[in-house]
Amino acid sequence: MKLILSVFVSSCLVLCACKSIKQEHAASTGKSNVLVLGVTDTLHSVILNETRRINVYLPEGYSPDSAEKYPVIYLLDGGADEDFIHIAGIVRFNTQPWIDRFPKSIVVGIENANRKRDFTFAVPNLDFVDRIGFKQSQFPAYGGSANFISFLEKELQPFIEKKYRTNQSKTIIGESFGGLLATEILLKHRNLFNTYIIITPSLWWGAESLLAEAPALLKEKSKEDIRVFIGACSKDEDKIMYDDAVALSQVLKQEVNKKIIVLYDYIPDETHATVLHQAVYNAFKLLYPIKQ
Repeated sequence: MKLILSVFVSSCLVLCACKSIKQEHAASTGKSNVLVLGVTDTLHSVILNETRRINVYLPEGYSPDSAEKYPVIYLLDGGADEDFIHIAGIVRFNTQPWIDRFPKSIVVGIENANRKRDFTFAVPNLDFVDRIGFKQSQFPAYGGSANFISFLEKELQPFIEKKYRTNQSKTIIGESFGGLLATEILLKHRNLFNTYIIITPSLWWGAESLLAEAPALLKEKSKEDIRVFIGACSKDEDKIMYDDAVALSQVLKQEVNKKIIVLYDYIPDETHATVLHQAVYNAFKLLYPIKQ
């Protein structure tokens, strides 16, 4: 039977996959059922001056009437046609009772409007992009990360915490430019999240200026322990990004407050285009080892 994948608007009833597909009923009636993965919310941002689409996966058994509260995993590049569906799948897999790697979690996918604008910090010029093989004309808008971080902190997180049953555990996942943004948050606003999954971060932005600033930024004490996973793809494909990922892991491990736990994973069989799925799976394995 062909299953129909559908992402509904926020007014719809959320059903977990195992509850959505009543296979026995379908077999007896010959009718197909709809597989519901999550909901789509829209949030108007005063800070960004635009309406943003937010995709939300709620764990199996979630009920707004329950006293149970859940960790939240915030996914950059979280559109339905970006990374939301397969990352929500990894989360659901790892939280099944026969695996139980980490607690059932809410996944919040932030659909992009202009990722080059939102994920990059302000720079005086774009002379450095030629070194990476880009043309300056490919960046008609950039340097808006300060606004986007403010949107995350002052609008999106309060919206999610008000609407859904959440606890204080917050993870962010970012790859490429998303990894750049996650790194900037880690260094400048690290208490926004407890766990950072940073994959092939585009730290070449600004001619590695964020890496250069990192030692000074890390002198500010963290309020609590922060866990960071850094994943790098094949160094043969892109030596610059590989070297930058290694440099980030090294500078974080030297952090003087010893409040940052760093896990580094080199994934040589994956390219920049393919690394995300495997890296997120590996990140969960390292961050949440199954107890024997």
